[in-house]
Formats: sequence, C-alpha cells, structure tokens
Amino acid sequence: MSSKTVQTLDRVVIRFAGDSGDGMQLTGDRFTSDTAALGNDLSTLPNFPAEIRAPQGTLPGVSSFQLHFADHDVLTPGDAPDVLVAMNPAALKANLGDLPRGATIIVNTDEFTKRNLAKVGYSDNPVDDGTLDSFHVHAVALTSITVEALAEFPTLTRKEKERAKNMFALGLLSWMYTRPTTGTEAFLKSKFGARPEILAANLAALTAGWNYGETTEDFASSFIVPAATMPAGTYRNITGNTALSLGLVAAAHRAGIPLVLGSYPITPASDILHALAALKRHGVTTMQAEDEIAGIGIALGASFGGAIGVTTTSGPGVALKSEAIGLAVSLELPLIIVDVQRGGPSTGLPTKTEQADLLQSMFGRNGESPVPIVAPKTPADCFTAAMDAVRIATTYRTPVFLLSDGYLANGSEPWSVPSVDSLPDLTVEFASEPNGVDPKGEPTFHPFLRDEQTLARPWAVPGTAGLEHRIGGIEKADVTGNISYDPDNHDLMTRLRQAKVDGITVPDLVVDDPSGQARVLVLGWGSTFGPIAAATRVVRNAGHPVAQAHLTHLNPFPANLGEVLKSYDRVIVPEMNLGQLSMLLRAKYLVDIRSHTSVRGLPFSTVELADVISTTLEELS
Repeated sequence: MSSKTVQTLDRVVIRFAGDSGDGMQLTGDRFTSDTAALGNDLSTLPNFPAEIRAPQGTLPGVSSFQLHFADHDVLTPGDAPDVLVAMNPAALKANLGDLPRGATIIVNTDEFTKRNLAKVGYSDNPVDDGTLDSFHVHAVALTSITVEALAEFPTLTRKEKERAKNMFALGLLSWMYTRPTTGTEAFLKSKFGARPEILAANLAALTAGWNYGETTEDFASSFIVPAATMPAGTYRNITGNTALSLGLVAAAHRAGIPLVLGSYPITPASDILHALAALKRHGVTTMQAEDEIAGIGIALGASFGGAIGVTTTSGPGVALKSEAIGLAVSLELPLIIVDVQRGGPSTGLPTKTEQADLLQSMFGRNGESPVPIVAPKTPADCFTAAMDAVRIATTYRTPVFLLSDGYLANGSEPWSVPSVDSLPDLTVEFASEPNGVDPKGEPTFHPFLRDEQTLARPWAVPGTAGLEHRIGGIEKADVTGNISYDPDNHDLMTRLRQAKVDGITVPDLVVDDPSGQARVLVLGWGSTFGPIAAATRVVRNAGHPVAQAHLTHLNPFPANLGEVLKSYDRVIVPEMNLGQLSMLLRAKYLVDIRSHTSVRGLPFSTVELADVISTTLEELS
C-alpha cells in the first residue's frame, strides 16, 4: 500500500527545458495531448532556437515547452512555471530567473558535469552550493536511470538508450500529475511501429519514469487537477497553424470550390504547408514553390482559374510578395495571404513571436493598394478567422491578409469542433453569361461592372464561352476593363477599390465592461487577447472596473470603433511592436492612445499588463 498523498490543485504551469536535441517539444506536446484528454483547459508556449541543432549544452541551444493547465478557463501559458524540468545546466540557468520562490525543480544530475557547468558560466554546481535553496529541488539521475532501465535491450547503444530520457521524464511527470499515458503509448506505436526495439525501449522508459515516481521516497505526493467545466461538445487539442489550415479547407468546402496553396517554406508558417499537403483527398492542391514570388504567383493564378488561392509566409516573405499583392488588388481577384508574424527585421528572430507586420500589411505596396486584414486572437480562433478571410476575399473579390503570429501558430488549446451545418454558407457564384452590350448592340462581358452592394467585379472562370476579358497590372477602364490611361478613370478606379474595402461588412466591436462603470479601456488585436483578458481579470478581482475589447478586423475597422474609443477616459493598447495600431487609431480617430509595447519575442505577461492597468487607474483617481 502506497503511503504517498494525493493533493488536488486548481492549476499548474510546467516547463520542460533542455538541449534542442533532447526532445523537449515532443515531451511537452505529448504531456499536453494527455492533459487535453482529461478535459483540462490549457494553453502552451513552445520556445526553441532557430538553429536546427544549436551548440549542445549552451544557453543559445536551450529549447523549452511551457504548459498551463487548470480546472477553469485558461487564457495564457502562465507567467512563471510552478515546475521546471531542467535536463542540463544550460536549461537551469536559462530558466531559473523565471521561477517564483518555492517552485519545484527537477534536475537531471547526470548532465551537471564540470564541463557542462563551465559552458554556461557555473564555477560550482548550483544543485549543491545553495543557489537553489529557495526552491523544492528533486535531483534525479535521469540519464543513468533511463540507461539502467533499458539494460534488457543489448542491441541498443548507450547513446540510443540515453535518447529515451525524455520519455522517462514524461513518465515521471505523468505520475506526478496523474496524467494517463495511453495516448503517448499509441503515439509511440504509430511512430516506431516499424522499429520494434526502439518502440519497446521508449515504452519501457515511459513506464520506468512512472514507476520511479511511484516508488521513490523523493516524491512524497502526486497531484490531481480536475477537468474544467466546458460546454458540451467534441474537443481536440489544436495549434494555431493546424486550426488555420482546417479553417481554409472548411471555407473552400462551404464555398464549393477547390483550395490551392502556393507556398515557399518559412518559419513559423511551414506547418500550414505540411498540414494542407496531408489533405489532398479533401480537394486541396499544394505546391511548394522555389521562392516567395513563385508561391504567390501560383496562388494568384489559381484564383484567376476559379479556386481559392492561398499563399503562406512570414514578414520577410511578405516583402518579396508585395508586387504580386498589388497585382491582386489591381486584378480584383480573391486571394488569401497568410502572414505568420515573427521577430524582425530581415531574418530577425525566426522562431520568436512579434506583431510588427501590421503597417506592412496595411501600406507595404506601391500606389493606393488597400487590402483587408483579419487577425485571429487565439490558436482555436485561427479556424474562424481563416473562414472569415475567405468570406471577405470571395464576396468582395479582393486579396485578404490573415495575420497570425508565432505565439498563435505553435501554441495550442482545446478546440470545440463545430458541426459542418453550423458553418456559414460561402457559396460562390461565378459569372456565366454576358452582362452588357457593346457599341454594336451585341452581348459582351464587362469585367468591371460592379455589384451595387459590394462593389465586387464578376468572377469569370477562364474558358467560359462569351466571357473573354483582359486582365493585368495596367490600369483598366471602369466597366469595360479596357486599358486606360485617362486621369479621371484612374482616380475613379482608385476610389472604387478603396470604397470596396471600406464597405466590407465586419461585426461591431464588442466591449466587455461588466460593471458599466469603467473609465479605462484595454484594446488589443491578435494574440494579445489572452494576456489582456487575464490582466483585466486580475484587476477586476481586486475590485477595480476596467473594460476590454479586441479587434479581429483591422482593415476596415468596425464601424463603432470611434464611438467606443471616445467613451473612455483612457485607452491602453498593448502590442508586440512599437505602437503600430496605436498610430493608426490616433490618425483615424484623433483619440489619445496610451501605447504599451514589447518586442522581446515573447507574449506579454499577465502581471506586466495588470501593473500597467493599475497604474493608469491610479492616475485617474
């Protein structure tokens, strides 16, 4: 009979950290999947170096995966870990500053050699010298225990056995937080089914980790985090890139037309290409192009041919695609440009998050070249945002920017899978017959005879009899589409293209102001939603009224945005850039915006934003 106690917690934040070759992303992903299966709400933050294999045992080579799970609504991956699993000295040093006093640290003592300690500047072993006295430390020889547990596999080398230490760590944490391992076992069987000895070794290491927690005296308690209360439905854990991919496919099905992706691989957008390539059976065509310009050329050509053309990229790729985006504006064809933003400029921080492409999306083309912009707010919301981007593109015959970012792309959360019947009808009607007469009175097709409500031009599939027409980057005459250099016509067409975007139907901005007494509004866009919502929750729980609103549509803005902004004494806009949305709001609505910015490659913390809100409230009191 076990003498260990079982404690119930309402929430936990765990961070797995080690070398980029230690399997920390896989370990975190499997723990997340097993946690989602138990019904906890959760949010994750993968954080890894840009190098495929960074120098072993060094600070730049540290890869981590943070998971926040709870029995209630979770908004962020957590400000600080309650538990750190450090696979080597570099992982400990890189993450120690984030830990609150009293946090639990599990260290792999086998890696705390003099050589590895010296690599990160430790003259003494921090496990022994008192550095960690304010924490609960479990010194576990993860590597050697794993190797010993795999002694029955003589054909495996020691190095191969050592690679399974992440499964040992996963088993230990699964025991510690009462997570099932059946999902991970099924995953390992699918991954290593063709290599039975590797499969058996990983399963043995997983079991050994669980048994170590159960039998060692070092761990006196295990913990239970009850399932969260959620609306009834079918849920799956989903990343932003996967949700976005599924949203694009669902939109194409609801529109009744094929989806074609033209893409050049770039971090952190490449997973969308991978996900869509696996959905060929659902009417998806993917083409990996030789460069960014070819990728958007493929997508725009597909749109001309009657498909939903999509191109995926990040900030540097948007710069290369800018001329073709301008061509799409001129052609007035539907096109989805997915920009998964990352730290810049230039190559910048390929694996870190940022929101600094807003102005590039809004203005980064020659001439007057308006493009609608949609920005999802959570990983699961990427599905809805993708569908809405397709709605706008096909209804208004325009390219649309879909602005995700690295935090949303790689982060995950539970997603309630919608029924197909609940999805909006996006049926597209192509032009099928002439819509005018020529000077001789003969039926003809006018490619720029616009819909009176949407100002969209007809979408005519090439090869449709009687609908031959001219397209290209040179300005066209209104209605007829003939090449025109007339000054008045250019002025008219420029204003029509702008009016079309300005007239796009988007929902009014919804303000969350429970008391109705708030004098401060916190307005965000994109992935700042979670930290802002968590911070406003903290401030409200302290007894202070504060309002929150979030923009999904950034061009055009919601019709009531100006009215909302002028209803509050102070408006705070947190952004992971140097104030790009704040600049747009000041210019358009002449409202004083308090901009709070960060470009650290990481999302805002709840504490940081709660302090900003509290300071602003104090100024008004």
